[in-house]
Amino acid sequence: MTQVNAQSYIKGKGWTARKVDSTYIVSLDDKTSILDDLTDFVTSQKIKAGSIIGIGAINEATLRFFDPKTKNYVDKKFAEQMEVSNFTGNISEVLGKPMLHLHVTLGRSDYSALAGHLLDGKIRGAGELYIYPVDSKIIKVKNENVGLNFYDFEK
Repeated sequence: MTQVNAQSYIKGKGWTARKVDSTYIVSLDDKTSILDDLTDFVTSQKIKAGSIIGIGAINEATLRFFDPKTKNYVDKKFAEQMEVSNFTGNISEVLGKPMLHLHVTLGRSDYSALAGHLLDGKIRGAGELYIYPVDSKIIKVKNENVGLNFYDFEK
């Protein structure tokens, strides 16, 4: 990670960012993994909890859908150029590691939309995000009854 003067920007593996007050404005590099870039960013900036919003363009996305009956995920990969009309998520910790819980709405060339949990995607064009850290550590633990990770405020 390269840090230029305090008024400038921070550069990492696959991303460039500027901190304004407590908010990070992040640009993801073209042709890179969203999950890899964001994991590198939150790790390098020591962000333990927060929220993420953004827009952009991708040419590959793996969406995940949770089936509550089987408690299993169903993943589906889409390989086409799409607009990211909404990107939202949160940052927490699971088993001591950063956990990015990301959801996305994607616009296709025929103007239909896809939406769901974003497992990963590849930027093709722009990835423009705002990251709002909170000064806390938020832990998630698996709820065996449901099959999902839930916030555990007792930890």
